[in-house]
Amino acid sequence: MNIFNDFGQVLAAQLAELAAAGVIPAGLDTSRVTVEPPREAAHGDLATNAALVLAKSAGMAPRQLADALASRLGALPTVTEATVAGPGFVNLRLVPAVWQSQLAGILEAGSGFGDSHRGGGAMVNVEFVSANPTGPLHAAHGRGAVFGDALARLLEKAGWSVFREYYINDAGAQVDTLARSAHLRYREALGEAIGEIPPGYYPGDYLKEIGAELAARDGAHWQTVDEAAWLPAVRDFAITRIMAGIQEDLAALGITFDRYSSERALVAAGAVDAALATLEARDLIYTGVLAPPKGKLPDDWEPRPQTLFRSTGFGDDVDRPLKKSDGSWTYFANDIAYHFDKARRGAAVLIDVWGADHGGYIKRMQAATAAITDGKAALDVKICQLVHLLQDGKPVKMSKRAGSFVTLRDVIDQVGRDVVRFIMLTRRNDQALDFDYAKVTEQSRDNPVFYVQYAHARCRSVLRHGATALPGIALTPSALAKTVRDRGVLERLGDAEELDLIRLLAGWPRQVEAAAEAHEPHRIAFYLYDLAARFHAMWNKGNDDASLRFLIEHDPDLTLARLALVQGVAVVIASGLGVIGVEPVEEMRG
Repeated sequence: MNIFNDFGQVLAAQLAELAAAGVIPAGLDTSRVTVEPPREAAHGDLATNAALVLAKSAGMAPRQLADALASRLGALPTVTEATVAGPGFVNLRLVPAVWQSQLAGILEAGSGFGDSHRGGGAMVNVEFVSANPTGPLHAAHGRGAVFGDALARLLEKAGWSVFREYYINDAGAQVDTLARSAHLRYREALGEAIGEIPPGYYPGDYLKEIGAELAARDGAHWQTVDEAAWLPAVRDFAITRIMAGIQEDLAALGITFDRYSSERALVAAGAVDAALATLEARDLIYTGVLAPPKGKLPDDWEPRPQTLFRSTGFGDDVDRPLKKSDGSWTYFANDIAYHFDKARRGAAVLIDVWGADHGGYIKRMQAATAAITDGKAALDVKICQLVHLLQDGKPVKMSKRAGSFVTLRDVIDQVGRDVVRFIMLTRRNDQALDFDYAKVTEQSRDNPVFYVQYAHARCRSVLRHGATALPGIALTPSALAKTVRDRGVLERLGDAEELDLIRLLAGWPRQVEAAAEAHEPHRIAFYLYDLAARFHAMWNKGNDDASLRFLIEHDPDLTLARLALVQGVAVVIASGLGVIGVEPVEEMRG
């Protein structure tokens, strides 16, 4: 149920009638024709660009076609006014009965309102978090986790089939450093004096825990043997333990994955060799010398022959190295193999959610994905900018357990899962986010999660009082929909603010589709805040004017109609919070 899609079909029928009458040619390409809200609410309820996009192929001036279309649309019984604006937009104003019927439809759809088939069941692989398994998650990881999971939920609601994936970067120097750091703490747990933590090692009490667990399991077995013997075992133990902690932290946010992919396993299985052989067969790998970087040369730069990928052929700035000077594969080579593996598992759209320091890596990975899949898969990279943790406006930077940053679990434990999830979506992902512990827990309009949750709780309170005022009438969404249709009471919702609120509710399916197609789940948080503001304003006016209250003594029909409106608000807020992964509350407790 989507009023914009419904009127799109009405518009298509009118265009077909214009073609049958010989006003426009038959068979015009209408793929770019849209029906959407006008840019200014004062211009009407719906607007279409049909005349603008069809005029040239129809051999008409845009306003000439717009006039013909407006004349036909204005004659429809559901339209009170059709006007032409600007270069050829057609704005429509609808009769109140259309919106009143939309409210009944919202109640009939219930929690399924806003569900869409726009994705057509196509598979999307959403890879997010993917933090190096060298320590606990921090707040910025939490932002990527919330963004990725909300995006996955949003895509599912809009009709895509979503596969959630976490890529474990368990190959390379950083996990060897982890092993050495854990081994040092293991020796400490056995009573050895280790002195200062060496430069470059990972600090933090979490490694004390891992060292103690390893000592409890294996005793002094690894204390005196050579590094070549203990490093693989300690590395695997530490990675396994840290990944278990990461999964626990993500579970505390309500996040699970369909798959955890290991970089080490990928390399060991020969996937890198196979992927690069595919590129080589397409003449996309060669030996060459890269031009020096612009500006000051790095101290370690040398003009040596390298194995290069023709990245510039796919939109990148320069060709990219695939082998290090010691002959081993670069991280880039491993990442090519990984994205090839994701695409081969059936996803035509790959979405990667990365941290703020990975922006320079986007072009090469998009180029590599296009090349390795022969253009059959597209990669969209979403960068999540930094999270600034504050307490009453002052920076919070340290955690004893992590050693140098505040862990995600610290944040969850302090403010709760729902607050973390909602607040992380109150800015676009590519903008830095201030997360002030004091502000995100205060009960005010300035705290968006409270403001939206309070709107839902108020709806539930009104409905509980409504059940007392109208005994014997079921107020569940489906039952209420049938009752208000049977009794024809929705026509009582004729106040301008009531109709404006219904228009906002009716726009929810379009909001879902637009946000999903743009890969922007923050739009859902913004929409919910706007909806809550509209509802709270109506509530406040009822406090000042008894005739505007939701429960009107001695007027059960008006009460019933307004309860339907309140239930509609509750349904949509709950639906939106479900996309964000936040639990709608029944009542607020101080």
